Amino acid sequence: MIENIHKFKTGILASSLLVPAIGAQAQVTPTSAPNIIHILVDDVGYDDISCFGSKDIKTPNLDILASKGMRFTDFYAPHGTSTPSRATLLTGRYAPRVNNGTGLYVLFPSSTTGLDPKQEVTITQLLKTKGYSTALFGKWHLGHLPQFLPTEFGIDKFVGIPYPNDHGPERLGGTGIRPSGVIDPPIPLIRQTEVVKECDNNDLGELPPMFVRESCRFMYDAVKNKTPFYLQYSNIETHTPYFIPRGFEGKSEAGAFGDAVEYMDVCVGIIMDMVKRLKIENNTIIVFTSDNGPLIHKDTELEKCYGRFGETDPSREHVLRGGKYQEKYDGGIRVPCIVVWPGVTPANSECNELVASFDLFDLFAQVADVEVPSDIVIDGRDIMPLIKGEKGAKSPHKAIYGFAPKGGIRSVRYDNWKLVYSNDKNKPFELYNLEVDLGEKNNIADQHPAIVKKISKMGYSANKAIKENKNIN
Repeated sequence: MIENIHKFKTGILASSLLVPAIGAQAQVTPTSAPNIIHILVDDVGYDDISCFGSKDIKTPNLDILASKGMRFTDFYAPHGTSTPSRATLLTGRYAPRVNNGTGLYVLFPSSTTGLDPKQEVTITQLLKTKGYSTALFGKWHLGHLPQFLPTEFGIDKFVGIPYPNDHGPERLGGTGIRPSGVIDPPIPLIRQTEVVKECDNNDLGELPPMFVRESCRFMYDAVKNKTPFYLQYSNIETHTPYFIPRGFEGKSEAGAFGDAVEYMDVCVGIIMDMVKRLKIENNTIIVFTSDNGPLIHKDTELEKCYGRFGETDPSREHVLRGGKYQEKYDGGIRVPCIVVWPGVTPANSECNELVASFDLFDLFAQVADVEVPSDIVIDGRDIMPLIKGEKGAKSPHKAIYGFAPKGGIRSVRYDNWKLVYSNDKNKPFELYNLEVDLGEKNNIADQHPAIVKKISKMGYSANKAIKENKNIN
């Protein structure tokens, strides 16, 4: 299947529309399949929205969304930074597998690599074989060079920025000059493959409503053309700097970050309202997730560059330990997830089974009734019984593993146990019982040597499977 997709590079591909084919005689056939909306937010932690326990940030639209569907309480990214996490979402694979096992770390304006369209098959490419219209509006962060842009991965329409909004020339002491001598340019706004604007900080605050407008227009056009669609709305404002449109500041009890999250919630409400206006609620699955945990440490450089819009409050409490940039503790990789699919997901329900972001690859493929590739290793599994709320449904995973972006085991979540691989040679493991210690505060490894031995072997076995490009048992 992957070979067929990569061979299908005709005149359509030349115009930046990749439409893969399965089999030599395969044709794209329009269907009445359900629409898919994936709201992927940036750096929003597990309890940064009110329906997951936030006390100082109000997200009424997400609360409504959760009341209509299912909250997944044990959903893992499972990488603590943006680039590897987003690669996992699109490919259905742990990040160290991508690009023929070389993996991907956080990409910068000076980076010369990205997600390789010759090595990977994305969910958007598969959806194209079923006649889906596809779009991504917002942040990409899987490569800014032309050969790595969304249009190379089965995404028909792209308007957004290729990397985070704080990778501009004001960084690095205001010089924008990295150790390599490369000077970071202004943040580019890209439409399809063309840079249409070089954004300053004022522009960045006005991009979020633009992305919402683009999303609504895309949905309108797809419905008008009677085409099922996949939309990834990938917000930027909850990543530093926390710039939002004027008039929305100062409303949150959690500073500029709280304002940004509350504005993101406004945008979610607009998208939900558009779905209602188009009368496609009953034929649309909406999934809300975050790419990784929140920024929790102060960064003086960010504050010098962006003032209050770059401030982090380390005293702000989170129920999970740690934040972004790491895969050891749940604060970096366990994130909120909401799924709404009228007639399928039970309303106002909750799932406590282990699920990971790569499972969305399989889920979206099932929604569209498209075959998942069998000639590449896919880590995503069938979570449809969980989505449907079937009695006795269990996670398809024995465990969820936290891997460093380019490989190396960092943690294992097994049942209610969490094993962390420590840097202490004398005490190489930490063990937590998440049933009674959600914040991973009480290391009980010494009390349960048999459990440590069992789970550590699972982790080493999984790490070996990644290196050998084999399925994890």
